[in-house]
Amino acid sequence: MSEVITVIAQISALTFIITSMLAMGLSLTVKQIIDPLRDVKVVLLALLGNFILVPALAYLITVVIPLYDGLATGLIIAGTAAGAPFLPNLVQKAKGSAAFSVGLMTLLMVVTVIYLPIVLPLLLPGASVSPWDIAKSLIMTMLVPLGIGLFIKARYEETAGHLQPNMSQVSSMAIVVMLVTVLVLEFSTIIATIGTGGILAALIFLVGALAIGLLLGGKDASMRSVMGLGTAQRNLAAAMLVAAQNFSDDANVLVMVMLVGILGLILLMVIAGELGKRGQAAAQA
Repeated sequence: MSEVITVIAQISALTFIITSMLAMGLSLTVKQIIDPLRDVKVVLLALLGNFILVPALAYLITVVIPLYDGLATGLIIAGTAAGAPFLPNLVQKAKGSAAFSVGLMTLLMVVTVIYLPIVLPLLLPGASVSPWDIAKSLIMTMLVPLGIGLFIKARYEETAGHLQPNMSQVSSMAIVVMLVTVLVLEFSTIIATIGTGGILAALIFLVGALAIGLLLGGKDASMRSVMGLGTAQRNLAAAMLVAAQNFSDDANVLVMVMLVGILGLILLMVIAGELGKRGQAAAQA
């Protein structure tokens, strides 16, 4: 039975990523995505938060909270992997800037592919990371569907208008299925981390990363929500790939990556919804 649930979880995760990227591409233009990234200050702050402050936070937590070596390693891996495919969906709930969310996600994904192989061996001696293995999965599941959506939007705008709501609906259904199946599969794993400090470390990390992003996001609420959610939501696909390739002999590494991913998805969906309500109330006022 667990094998069936695992397959459902994998299919739903893949469906969510592909359809959400398609939906984003069908609703935006290349110019809309690139324009927010022309602000050098915003780009530098995003890079500072995601690739210096958040990894430093993860490392500091492992120093302050006594964790098993595998859990500490998993937290550091999650802290160094940015550019999550869930960001546009979270930003949509938060009523933030959709174009900036896609632009930021793409920027963080590209930098992650370059950054991980350089930084992880320094933080985790003995770890070797293949840039192409990480890039390949991100390109095929995220950048290619996004590119297809942008092409259809540019050449066949009417078709894009018909397809976009359908892709968004499929994406929303897929994320619910994925969340439920992952919780069922990993429930015992999450329970097993009680008393190890793993859950506490993951929650402190997520809240701290969110605070870093919000503080760096400036005064514009629509941009600030993107920066906050984009900094807190880590790239689970890249982190799991690194964990599986380099630390398959220590199950706690993958457990911690999954813990950050599951708790992050639940926590940030709630926070995104709250940000969306506040933004809507402010707009009405």
